[in-house]
Formats: sequence, C-alpha cells, structure tokens
Amino acid sequence: MSQRFDNTLLADNGPAALVIREHLIPVEGADAVFFPATYADIGYNIDTAPNGKKIALIDSVGSQSNRIEPMFMEGAYAALVPQIVITAGEKKVNLLEAGHRAGDAIVRGSALKEELQRAFQAQLAGNAMPLAKIAPTSLVFGVWDSRDTQAKLPRLIASTIRAYDVQELTRSATYFPPVDYVKMKVFTEDEIQKAEGDAKNPLSKRGFVNALANQTHGGVIAADLRRDATLALSALKLLKADSAENTLKLRRYILGLALVAFTKLPLGYLRQGTILVLDPQQPREFSAVNYDGTRTPCHLTHEDALAFAQAAATDFEIGKNRDEPFDAEKAKKDLNETKKAKNAARKDKKKEITPAAEKNQTDENAISQESDSQ
Repeated sequence: MSQRFDNTLLADNGPAALVIREHLIPVEGADAVFFPATYADIGYNIDTAPNGKKIALIDSVGSQSNRIEPMFMEGAYAALVPQIVITAGEKKVNLLEAGHRAGDAIVRGSALKEELQRAFQAQLAGNAMPLAKIAPTSLVFGVWDSRDTQAKLPRLIASTIRAYDVQELTRSATYFPPVDYVKMKVFTEDEIQKAEGDAKNPLSKRGFVNALANQTHGGVIAADLRRDATLALSALKLLKADSAENTLKLRRYILGLALVAFTKLPLGYLRQGTILVLDPQQPREFSAVNYDGTRTPCHLTHEDALAFAQAAATDFEIGKNRDEPFDAEKAKKDLNETKKAKNAARKDKKKEITPAAEKNQTDENAISQESDSQ
C-alpha cells in the first residue's frame, strides 16, 4: 500500500502539483454579507485589480494552515504523527499548536532544544529524516528556524480564501448606559462629558458613558468567493534522507500526511459572521497539474489518503510521543546566548568595517596627493 504512488505522484516525471478549487458561499446565501479577516492599521486586506474590481483576502495561507494542522491531534490522525507536548505550569502545548512549529520559542525552553537544533542542522546538510521523526508536520506546513540555525522548509500545502468583485460595507452602533450615573451621583456631569467620545477615558473603557461607533467595518458582499489550494509535489520530491531507501520512506510518509490534510480542507466557521460552505451550483475542481501545464482530473478520496498515510507511517516508524517540561531557566539561557551572539556579531562587523574605512581613507589621500602634484 505504501508503494501506491511511487510511479505517479512521487515519480520524477509525475505531476508538479495537485490543486483544488472550491467555490464557496456564506450559509445565508450567495448574496449574503460575510466578514473578511481584519489586520492592524489597514482593517480589511482589499486590493484593486487592473480592471478596477476589488479582491478581498478572507483567510490567509497562514490562517488556513493553523486551521488544518491541529487535525493531527485527534482520532485516527493522531496516530500518524508523534504527539510532542510541552508542559508549562498548568498548561500543555502540543507542538502542532505552536505558532512557529518546530521553530517556536517554547521549544527552546525545553529538553527538545538541542535535539531539534541537531535536526535543523541535519536538514541544512540535506537530511530531513531527524526533523520528520520529531515534527513531521513542519515539513508539510513549512517552518523557518529564524532564531537559530536559519533552516527553512517551504509549505507543501498552501490554501487561501479570497473574494472577488467585492463591495465593502460599513456599520454603526450606539450604546446607552442602562441608568443615569450622574443622577445616581456616581460621577459628575463634567466627568461624563469629558469621557464621552474618548475611548481611552476610564469611564468609556468601563462602559459608564454613551458610546458611538460610526462607519466601522461592516463586512462585504462578493460576486465570487473561492478557496484555491495547492499541494506542491515538486517541493516534496526535493526532500532527502541519509540513504536512497530512507529518502523514499520519508517522501511516502510526508506525502501521506500532506494528502490527508489536503483532502480534508477546513470548511464552516471562520469567524463571527463568516460561515462558508461549498456552492452546490459550482462543482469542486481537483486536478493533477503536469510540468507541461496539462491537467488531469484527480479522484483521490480522503479515505484513500488516510489508508495510504497509515501504511506509509508504519513503514517510516514515526517518532515516539513525548511530554517535556518547560524550563524557564533554559529559556533565559537561550535569550542570553542570543544577546551574546548579537553583541559578538556587532564587534565582528566593526572589525570588518575599520580596515575598509582605513583603505578608503588611504585611497582618498593618494588621490589628493596626485591632484596636488598636478
């Protein structure tokens, strides 16, 4: 069973990628209002196409990955990957939930630090097997060890939801306190007047005065709403281990995890006011895209993907489940080491700059002397 895709998806002349396009609608109906994600300083992320129509980002690549990856903590999916848990006080954090995956700060404050550091170094040397034994989903959803080894692995799965031909709406709201706090002699009239309209005033923050919210984000309506997802087989086939046999086992295993995640993309609740489902009027498109640009319909089901992933995981011999305590002193040591390395880098940079500056000054003096002699 684990050899099923050796001559197709994993073959050198196999597809470059698998792609899924799903047309979506809000549960209220295709013409209903829904709410994009909001971002600091800009609000909704809306771009204008050359034809003047607006395109809104509804759910980003990172957000989609964060919705998909935790599936490997549950049910039959949990048996496909090692469950690595870090206990910090009363809280337990599964590595599948950590924002930066194997590169997250919480890892560097545990016994996993040195082990993952060696795994990232092995990846830099061309061997992804050690990392796959500890944090295989980091190879599926991407990871960057930006604060240590700088090892970087691309996302194999990229899924994004966008809305096209968007019309942005606004909404307003008013709040009136249920009682008159001036008459009740809780506050003075002067205090109330100063607080109204000032969101930073303590009375406003605590809800003691009238509050007005005018022309704030009110959602959007769109002519088309869709999810586009890619499984980059061409990137997966770049993964290597310490031998040809292990390389094939590694690729099968990571392919299995990727197919399971790819064929069970998240639907439904995204945020308040945004529940999206498939549009029954427009069929879902699932294709294998070849290197020559041709497309072949793909009929792989989620059940098929799970069966393959289970067989591949057995052959791969996944890493053991672990529960490691968070060590505050280890985290502090990591921070101090980072500061020392940063200071050392600054000193080295100064040493590099000084000779160059002296040479430039010497060259300038030589030119000056030459000019004087003329």
